[in-house]
Amino acid sequence: MCYAGVIFSKLAMVGQCPCIGGRAIDPLLLLAIVAGIWLLARWVRSVLRKEGVSKMNRIGKIVIVIVLIAAVAAVIAVKYNQSGQKTAATGDATSVGKVARQEVPTKNQPDQLVGKGLPVLIDIGAGTCIPCKLMAPILEELKKELADRLVVQFLDLNKFPDAAQTYQIRFMPTQIFYDASGKELFRHEGFFSKEDILEKWKELGVDLSGSKTQSPTFERLTPAQPDNRPKENICYMCDGDISRKTMVTVQTDKGPVRLCSPHCYFILYSCLTEDKTDFDKKVSVADWVTAEPIAAAEAMYLYGLNGRTGRPTIKAFTNKRQPDQATSGAIVIGWQVLQEKELATRCGFCDRAVYAEDAAVVKANGLSTWGCCSHCALGVAARTGKDIEVHEKDRLTGEKIIVKTFGGQVASLEPATAVAWFGQRQKPDGTWASAGCFHQGFFINAENLKKWVEQNPYETGKLISINQALADKMKMSPEQIQKACKIGECVPK
Repeated sequence: MCYAGVIFSKLAMVGQCPCIGGRAIDPLLLLAIVAGIWLLARWVRSVLRKEGVSKMNRIGKIVIVIVLIAAVAAVIAVKYNQSGQKTAATGDATSVGKVARQEVPTKNQPDQLVGKGLPVLIDIGAGTCIPCKLMAPILEELKKELADRLVVQFLDLNKFPDAAQTYQIRFMPTQIFYDASGKELFRHEGFFSKEDILEKWKELGVDLSGSKTQSPTFERLTPAQPDNRPKENICYMCDGDISRKTMVTVQTDKGPVRLCSPHCYFILYSCLTEDKTDFDKKVSVADWVTAEPIAAAEAMYLYGLNGRTGRPTIKAFTNKRQPDQATSGAIVIGWQVLQEKELATRCGFCDRAVYAEDAAVVKANGLSTWGCCSHCALGVAARTGKDIEVHEKDRLTGEKIIVKTFGGQVASLEPATAVAWFGQRQKPDGTWASAGCFHQGFFINAENLKKWVEQNPYETGKLISINQALADKMKMSPEQIQKACKIGECVPK
């Protein structure tokens, strides 16, 4: 058995080598080989020791068995190698196109594609690699929309393996940018979004103006009308109007902070960075009937659902005036239970409390989470480093918008006309900053965005592409992501 152990250790080393046809050998197969060798050795020894049979007959029997075993092993090896070739898929440009080698057609040679008075984009990849598949619809759109301004060509290395050497390709896909004279300006390896391709042409000084792919421009940096509402009537979190019957007040060293509802309070609470021990002692809620303040921890809450939106409804009452929930279908709960419910659903980017009915659905690596706003939903890609799928609603019409990312870029967008609103506010020093999650959104097209802005006269900001919204998140450092949407100090406006 010691000899079998040595043989197995040697075979195990071979099985781990990636050079054997690009595949590792299955450990179970190795074990079977070792067991077979051991059994064969025992059988050979027993045959050689068998009495009453001539030495030539014993050796002949052994040779015949070994030849048969070798033939079976050869057949298995061939089948094993063929199955590996069928299933292998890689981004390495040298690993494709080994079955049907064809030279790159003359019409696809570099000197035939360039020098025709138009810039050229050549994408070289294979139909079997995932990034290449994601590039296909982008190339088709560019080919159609820029037919009179840009030559777009795709070369499949499965069909034309010589292209890897002709164009000196290392990875798939690779995009090569040529100017109108045929000079190579730039090359990029991996997935490259449509917007980034157009931006790169712009950086290279190539004018593709007039293209349908250019995003519309729109901004409003001054409110349509001044906001003359008293500050005590404006919610600290969402900037909405405060009803006296649902107001929540937080007492701070710098004055009271007022919020329009318990939900906005719990959003604020989830964003605080300070020690929250006994924080609820600073909080009061308005009695639904009298609008008089009650200590939040001592009140009772009628917790129901809005039949139209599905969002929770919360009404506070004093203990002495416990609500009758029999006719409303709601339940009566205390402060601790309310807090657990309100903090149960969190944004996957900034960790603030959200209502699922308001949030974007984000799928990352097979798991689902939420985005408290459309921009934070994209931020999940930056926080996790994963490719994500975002399901958001048009803020005007509620129509569905789906964004899929790949490698930190927008891989697909449904509908393709969807855009983002980047709500901004001007700071006292004249610089501009984000207006917060309540002032961001996606829209199926620029027209819907403009209508929504018109309906919200206090909004200021600008239209940006969804690709730019994602890029802004991807540029954030880990430290910035950790602090995203956090409130360092709760101060009144």
